[in-house]
Amino acid sequence: MLISIPKRKLQGHAMSLLASGILTLCISSSYASWVHPAALKGQQPSDTILVQKLVNTKKYKIKLYPNANHQVLFFNVNGDDGKVYQLFLFNVEGKLVKQVNIRNKETTVLNNIGKGNYLYEVFSEDERLENGQVIIR
Repeated sequence: MLISIPKRKLQGHAMSLLASGILTLCISSSYASWVHPAALKGQQPSDTILVQKLVNTKKYKIKLYPNANHQVLFFNVNGDDGKVYQLFLFNVEGKLVKQVNIRNKETTVLNNIGKGNYLYEVFSEDERLENGQVIIR
């Protein structure tokens, strides 16, 4: 059983359940999902990729998203023609794990990324356009 609660309604009973450790919180860029551990019984654990944007720009349309099976990440930018956009993926220790360069309206695939927590930043011409977090379970 999956229960979705908007961020602005995270109060009262839901917060007390979270504090008591009964619920597990999965964060995405637009909502929080609460999953009761009993709902996971009998299910095979599957890989999950979560992307959370912390700072983004409205001038460029930057997409970092998993495929349907949560096996790879896609990176796409719609912005200014002729510009090169760079994605840097760091592990929690600050080590550069992946670096990808693409041009406007191109899409690239990021694969072979191990399970863990990562931070990402997107740059164009030494200007940071977006940053956030990627969690691979």
